[in-house]
Amino acid sequence: MFKRLALIAVLALTLAGVTTPAFAGSPHFVGTPTATISGNTVTVSGKEAGLGNEAQINVTVTADAACINPGDNHPQAANKESVSSTGVFPVQNGKADFTLTVVAAFQPSCSPPMSVVWSNIVVTDAANGLRVTL
Repeated sequence: MFKRLALIAVLALTLAGVTTPAFAGSPHFVGTPTATISGNTVTVSGKEAGLGNEAQINVTVTADAACINPGDNHPQAANKESVSSTGVFPVQNGKADFTLTVVAAFQPSCSPPMSVVWSNIVVTDAANGLRVTL
């Protein structure tokens, strides 16, 4: 009789562990987000997982852009700028994909032979404590 009760208890605990939904998450980036640069535009794409029962995530991308001349000289203050973009993305099954674009709009424009050089590209999900520099 004791063996049967022990077996039933073990099976019940095993089934409870298998069928319990995940309420608490362990948020993390899946791999490293990627940044695609095209002139004065940076597009960052990535994926978060381990989001548990969250409905959405808020992702922010910040970056610094500088207009550099062909002699590789550093720009004057007017030819540097910090840009950012924020988006809200839905979570499905504990995962969320995101894509954000930031654009540097120099005045005067950064036209050839000058070129835009990007630095300090940072992806942040502050609510989940995630931050990565690309």
